Amino acid sequence: MRRARSPAKGFYTLPGGRVEFGESLHTALRREVDEETCLNIEIIGLAGWREALPAASGGGGHYLIMSFAARWIANEVVLNDELDDFQWLAPDGLGGLTLTDWPARDH
Repeated sequence: MRRARSPAKGFYTLPGGRVEFGESLHTALRREVDEETCLNIEIIGLAGWREALPAASGGGGHYLIMSFAARWIANEVVLNDELDDFQWLAPDGLGGLTLTDWPARDH
């Protein structure tokens, strides 16, 4: 997905967002993907995570970015107003895109 507004306007990233108080990770992920793309997904499992540290992110916060593998279940992509483009790509097909790149530690 390409972000249509700040932060990271014009950069491609994965759909996601905050976990609400009392919400499980899987519930949050399904909700965020639905809100941003209208897709209904089935979560397969954690694919990896990154930790963006406060000093590296300009002092704006400490972020734990968790990527999950998921399977498309239903609906067609409809982007919300935070996004202006999407592409279905394999991980090795990202080379030509401007990607979000927080200084972070990968895990």
